[in-house]
This record gives sequence, structure tokens and C-alpha cells, in this order.
Amino acid sequence: MNRDWIATARTLSEALPYLQRYSGAVVVVKFGGNAMGDDDAMAEFARDIVLMRQVGMNPVVVHGGGPMINEMLSKLGIESKFVRGKRVTDKATVEVVEMILSGLVNKRIVQAINDQGGRAVGISGKDDDLMVCEADDPELGFVGRPVEMNVQVIRDLYNAGIIPVIAPVATGMADNETFNVNGDTAAGAIAGALQADRLLLLTDVAGVKNAQGEVITEMTPEDIEALIADGTIAGGMIPKTETALKALSEGVRAVVIVDGRVQNACLLELFTEHGAGSLIRSTTPRVTPRGR
Repeated sequence: MNRDWIATARTLSEALPYLQRYSGAVVVVKFGGNAMGDDDAMAEFARDIVLMRQVGMNPVVVHGGGPMINEMLSKLGIESKFVRGKRVTDKATVEVVEMILSGLVNKRIVQAINDQGGRAVGISGKDDDLMVCEADDPELGFVGRPVEMNVQVIRDLYNAGIIPVIAPVATGMADNETFNVNGDTAAGAIAGALQADRLLLLTDVAGVKNAQGEVITEMTPEDIEALIADGTIAGGMIPKTETALKALSEGVRAVVIVDGRVQNACLLELFTEHGAGSLIRSTTPRVTPRGR
């Protein structure tokens, strides 16, 4: 008997409590980073999402696309102005952002999921007024902060067996207004409005690290606040952890900052004792899989 087959069977058997735990669960996955530009990594991510759906979960994918936006802006000769390190999104820039996120990137992910045997439909925050924004900072132009969420369209899709893939482009309070929304912020707002069981933020880092540089596998909001206050959490990890805290305060049961560079990161996090990043939750859940 082939050892690999035996290992596969054992893995499936060990996954049973996790499969039971997540049956019917809504899991919002923020997809971004290096995997988006790599066909093999994209196919592997898509396979993980299709498997999640196949075993009875309701995955919702929210994506970014910064590198593709930068590439197109330079091709078109549109120069970006920066204020305090953040790009100013003027009218010309937001048109390119929408074109790349809602068009190129969104449909590539949809196609990858469909290629793996799933049923995916791509929408943006504009569809059915899913995400309505105000300017986050007037100096930054059309960079939005979600102020109103209408997530019924997402429920309609996953209740029909369809995997929603959402581009973080939103409408404004005024007619004909378009906002670019940070991908993590959009994923957090969507997860909060859905009262999701899990929000997985895929990144290109191993997770939240302590002062010794070791990944912290489980934390509470209080731990996060203390690590931000003493400077252990710094740079790009601050907005990610702040997104996590906001999502938890809005009713998401747990947020995981996942190392998206690890093979099958979503499956490792959801279906094994090991996990693949830093789990943040306010309280210990009532029902826990054995061993976690």
C-alpha cells in the first residue's frame, strides 16, 4: 500500500472535527500578495476555496491588486502623488483602479475558481450598493472608508451555491462617486456585516511576531493593543491588526493573519491542529475541535 495514500486517508480522518466545526460557516478570505501574480499559486488558492465550499463552508473572497494598479498607472503615464506615504487617488487614478480591480484581477480569480470546478461570480462593492463609502482623508482623494454595508447580495450568492469574489471598489454617498478601498479594510467590513465565523487575512509574512521575532499563534485584542503600544507591532502590520480588532468588535468570531506563502495555507489554518498564522479572538469558543 502506497504510504502517501495512507497519509492522505489519515489526514482526512483527522480533519473530521474541523469539518464538523466549520459546516455552514461563513469564512471571508482576503487574497493578495505575491500569490496573485503567480499562476500556480493562484490555481492552488482557487483549489483550496473550492474545497472549502465542497465540504459545506461558505467562502467569500475579497481581493486587492496594488502591484497590478501600479503597473497600469505607469503604462498609462499617470503619475501618483503621495501624502505621508499614501497614494493620492484622483479621478484619473480611481478609474484605473476600478478597471484593474473589477476587471482584470477580479475576473482572473473568478476564472481560476471556475477552472477548479467551483462556481464563482465576481462583483465589486458597487453591486447592489454592497459597500457605500465616505472619503477616509480628503487629502487622499477617492480613498474610501465604508460607512454603510448591504451584504444581502453576498448571502444570496452563497445560498445559491456560488462563491462571491469581491473587488474593493465602492460607491459614495453622492451619485456617480467611486472609491478605492484598502483590501484588508474591505474584507474586515464585509466580514463584520456578515457576522462571519472567520476572517482570514492572507499576507506575505509569517504572522504577528513577538519582541523575540517568534510568531504568536493565539492572541486576544488586549494582547494586540499592548504590542502596538510598546512598538512590537509596527509598520504594515498595524493596519492589519487594527482591521482584525474592528472586525472582532463587529461580531466576527475570530480573525487569522495567515502566511499566504505557505502551501495550502487556508486548509492548514482551518482543518489542522497546526494552523498557519496568528489567530486573534476575544473569547474561547464554546465548541472547539479536539486538540486546538
